[in-house]
Amino acid sequence: MMPRAILLLFVASALGGATVVDRMALVVGKHAIKLSDVFRDLGATEFLNREQPNFNADARHKAADRLIEQTIIRDEIANGGYKWASSADADALLNKIRQERFSDSSVRLRAELSRYGLTEPELREQLLWQLTVLRFIDQRFRAGVLITDEDVRNFYDQHLADLKRQYPQDSSFETLKPKIRASLEGERINQNFVESIEGARKRVHVRYLQGAFE
Repeated sequence: MMPRAILLLFVASALGGATVVDRMALVVGKHAIKLSDVFRDLGATEFLNREQPNFNADARHKAADRLIEQTIIRDEIANGGYKWASSADADALLNKIRQERFSDSSVRLRAELSRYGLTEPELREQLLWQLTVLRFIDQRFRAGVLITDEDVRNFYDQHLADLKRQYPQDSSFETLKPKIRASLEGERINQNFVESIEGARKRVHVRYLQGAFE
């Protein structure tokens, strides 16, 4: 059992100068994840999904599951030499959120982020990570995906009624062929990614530390 002195990390809090205990929540392979990491992921996810802040035990467990997967992905990115998304892309996405949700007001954005226990730099960091994951998935799994003309044709024939409703102006096969191919490629890429993550999770040792999710 890990000594209690190692389990607890102390960080200074701006709230009245008090000292807040930030304990380790779980260990994924050789990587320790702190409780503050769990809360930060949870706050960012709920903010981006426009959900009400909810930090109960069940929500923290779901955040921990996401962080397990993110830890696996971080190792793959590092070991495979995959590049991160650019800071400019993260800034552009942050600006888009500020404009569309807060009328381009940084004051309103920061006020809303505070409800989720987040700062603007932390949100930007989360956006940079999400863009990096999307880039990694595309680089890592697209090369192994092959969608044949037969696949596209079969999808078109099987979903023709829905496609006609969705594209009433022109639902011909030639017009929709590129869209169908892109959709099928996306589904196959995501399927390959999920299968890879599930396999990696079976191989990695995860240990939840007592008291972190109570």
